[in-house]
Amino acid sequence: MPYNQRRGGLREQKWTEKQKTDSQPTSTGDSSAAAVEVATNRVGGLSLSGSSGQTNASVKPIQFGKVQSVNQGPVQGQKGIWIPKSYSTVSGAKTIEVEAPVDKSTVGISGNGAGQAADKKTSVGLSKLFKGDLLENFTVDNSTYAQVQVRATFYPKFENEKSDQEIRTRMIEMVSNGLATLEVSLKHSGSLFMYAGNKGGAYAKNSFGNIYTAVGVFVLGRMFREAWGREAAKMQAEFNDFLERNRVCISMELVTAVLGDHGQRPKEDFVVVTAVTDLGNGKPKFYATPEIIAFCRKWRLPTNHVWLFSTRKAVTSLFAAFDALCEEGTATPVCIALNEIADISIPGSKDHVKEQGEILEGIVARIVSQESSKHMEKVLNDFPPPPMDGVGLHLGPSVRELCAANRSSEKQQIKAILEGVGSSFCPDHSDWLGTGAGDAHSRNADNKLVLSKLLQSHAADFSTTKLQEMIRLMKEKRYPAAFKCYYNYHKIDSISSDNLFYKMVVHVHSDSAFRRYQKEMRSKPGLWPLYRGFFVDINLFKASKERAAEIAKDKSSIVEDVSSDMPGKYGLADEDANLMIKLKFLTYKLRTFLIRNGLSILFKEGPAAYKAYYLRQMKVWGTSAAKQRELSKMLDEWAVYVRRKCGNKQLSSSVYLSEAEPFLEQYAKRSPQNQALIGSAGNLVRTEDFLAIVEGGRDEEGDLERDREVAPSSPSASARDTIPKAEGLIVFFPGLPGSAKSALCKELLNAPGGMGDDRPIQSLMGDLIKGRYWQRVADERRRKPYSIMLADKNAPNEEVWRQIEDMCHSTRASAVPVVPDSEGTDSNPFSLDALAVFMFRVLQRANHPGNLDKESPNAGYVLLMFYHLYEGKSRREFDGELVERFGSLVKMPLLKSDRNPLPDPVKSILEEGINLYKLHTAKHGRLESTKGTYAKEWAKWEKQLRDILFGNAEYLNSVQVPFESAVKDVSEQLRKIAQGEYKTPDTGKKKFGAIVFACR
Repeated sequence: MPYNQRRGGLREQKWTEKQKTDSQPTSTGDSSAAAVEVATNRVGGLSLSGSSGQTNASVKPIQFGKVQSVNQGPVQGQKGIWIPKSYSTVSGAKTIEVEAPVDKSTVGISGNGAGQAADKKTSVGLSKLFKGDLLENFTVDNSTYAQVQVRATFYPKFENEKSDQEIRTRMIEMVSNGLATLEVSLKHSGSLFMYAGNKGGAYAKNSFGNIYTAVGVFVLGRMFREAWGREAAKMQAEFNDFLERNRVCISMELVTAVLGDHGQRPKEDFVVVTAVTDLGNGKPKFYATPEIIAFCRKWRLPTNHVWLFSTRKAVTSLFAAFDALCEEGTATPVCIALNEIADISIPGSKDHVKEQGEILEGIVARIVSQESSKHMEKVLNDFPPPPMDGVGLHLGPSVRELCAANRSSEKQQIKAILEGVGSSFCPDHSDWLGTGAGDAHSRNADNKLVLSKLLQSHAADFSTTKLQEMIRLMKEKRYPAAFKCYYNYHKIDSISSDNLFYKMVVHVHSDSAFRRYQKEMRSKPGLWPLYRGFFVDINLFKASKERAAEIAKDKSSIVEDVSSDMPGKYGLADEDANLMIKLKFLTYKLRTFLIRNGLSILFKEGPAAYKAYYLRQMKVWGTSAAKQRELSKMLDEWAVYVRRKCGNKQLSSSVYLSEAEPFLEQYAKRSPQNQALIGSAGNLVRTEDFLAIVEGGRDEEGDLERDREVAPSSPSASARDTIPKAEGLIVFFPGLPGSAKSALCKELLNAPGGMGDDRPIQSLMGDLIKGRYWQRVADERRRKPYSIMLADKNAPNEEVWRQIEDMCHSTRASAVPVVPDSEGTDSNPFSLDALAVFMFRVLQRANHPGNLDKESPNAGYVLLMFYHLYEGKSRREFDGELVERFGSLVKMPLLKSDRNPLPDPVKSILEEGINLYKLHTAKHGRLESTKGTYAKEWAKWEKQLRDILFGNAEYLNSVQVPFESAVKDVSEQLRKIAQGEYKTPDTGKKKFGAIVFACR
């Protein structure tokens, strides 16, 4: 991608390279020079029009009065002067001319009618879009094609399989042998924000079109004003054009006080560019750090502090310095230490101490090419730090002032923030506010339908083929991820019955998905990586024969790119190219992990559970014994302090520093030892008056609920602790046949006193209900919304779970999943031991209402079918998703922990059945086992299964937790939930401290 040069008006900034103290091999061949030359040429051609960087000494005074009327039309050559209401100009400050915000709803009301025509055209497009039948009527046939293009993405998430110590050792070894350089950057405490231009879109980690992205666009736009001064509007428009024309996306750490607390409330709101991605029309390419610095200095965007370590001594000193500072380090001593050790230090545009504060989240170390040092030297020589022409100019109200002045709703805040950005940088607000008639409609498309038609369509290009491959794999393996589809408002006027446009977010719910995907990539080198912050544009269309032939010709000329997915990795093997380690400081972790993340446990389960939580965390981190004692004393005191201050109302994690910071400040003043433990406290930025309104409590992932008021654990229920009797309760069973759900429901129905209150209890047994079972449950819930419903049917998949969530929302109920306790496997929440017990129980049943008993000829096959409904989730993912959705989880005891291993004959017959099941379903789908090619094999296997299970009956009986005891224990825990001793939050996709009962 071409870069064009622009120089002039640059302030001096020095960097020094130290004398290398280790002798190491150096490459003097042509390849080294060629690599530097290619990188330099890539950076050297960027063209930015505009001033030479000199500040214009002649400043026009502020003109008071009205901006030129829209009806009259603008006077040629005259600009509107924006005088924000309620904000006076700072004495002595220069004034910057900016475009007057225009209410788009008034444009075209008068004049030549062009605006009315545009509005009418848009309304027609929206009418077609929301009519509801375009997608349903879009048939997939041989002329149907799909084009999928990556619109925004951050680096792939690579999970190291080695321990931190092994990674350190390998890093030292590679640098010592002259194979690589170690690059280290600061980790700012903020949120991921991605920007691909006004038409390309603004994105948070897993969402767009909300308060998070509106704030991100505002802060980025303000960075342009600070850097370019009077040229800001022009450069903003040019920057948007550059990103969209070249299909480039920039990723940033958005550091702001208006979106909730992280480790420390920043003094200023700012962004730091962390990645630049060339999306092109194929696999995304990430800039190496020298290229990012050159790119940012061309456009005057903020860069991060970066250090390079190219000798063994430097790298070993780095890790030694971190080990010495990891428990007490703050920004100033850490930066000083790294400046002393590094071979090259490139200060960031934003000073961490001045802009954010002393509390430093951490540093990120990664392996890059040995040539990075030479590349960096050339970039620093060719691209000095740019001037800041907006310093001293009045830039209009800040995002904090806008949020403070607009408190009625999130939508009002978004609108005010976007208008504050200005039309040169953000002329189109449709992603946030809709377009004309679209305001009244949901922007959500039918996820399943869009995905189904996408995967059935021919790929229009190579990138679509690779993205289809990725989606198919994730669905086939049942990774914990969602594919969320939305209407693309930017393409409204291009929509027709044969041409549909959507946006899709690939939302990975669990880090385990990245680990499992990495394993697939090792066996399939051509597989594209799974990115963090992953957004694509989808176009479904019909192609004529001529266009289809052209598409086929273009695809045949593509050469697959299997190069490394991380930047600056020339010549490194994949395993080494992705070598990275995050090193976080305890002064940050005590605030975020121990205080903020522990709030839900402290308020829901009490001080004892909170103490167990923070001790477990410190043990995982390897915190020193002395620091564990100091932190335990401080955190115990914090628990007493905050519970006394807040009572039963849980402190919100978004403003937890309002209470934590004053407490830490007072605690630090008691002794130098306490001061070292806390790191830095005081100078609290008050956010209550300007915190952004987030309706529905979403975080930057876009679908998480806010913290709710909960009651602490108590040995007995009180009126305040109980679930309101105006709410119902649904007990359901994500399990397999033979897991004792019917016996448990019977126990609950027959128990004296029911659930401990006067709400009626009803049980619906799936085997006795004809037709759609969950629809019947929903009907009963609406008929008796205050009742307790025992859904006596296996609830094996996310589709059922979503139906239960919908029931809870529509009928004011809570839901509690009851699952058999099992260790699980890497890809299934239930172990083979558990499967053997379930099958053994089923084959002992007689006269079962659903005919699944010892008389059933295919009972084993049915159990395997249920078992595979859970395939693709580990036990941890399975439990985690249920807790995230429903807030609690009750585990029913199944197997004794001290049991002997599963006998080989039992293990072998189960594995044989699983293999047969895969063969059968691959050929026949859901056809019954008594039919099809493998009918004889199934009959033989079913007989062998019975013989082997009953031949090992003594073992299978001995490993089970006593049946009556297990049912009784689970019944007791459910009664406690119903009575409010453990409050179950409303359902919804949200992160609550897990209320998990592992009954024993």
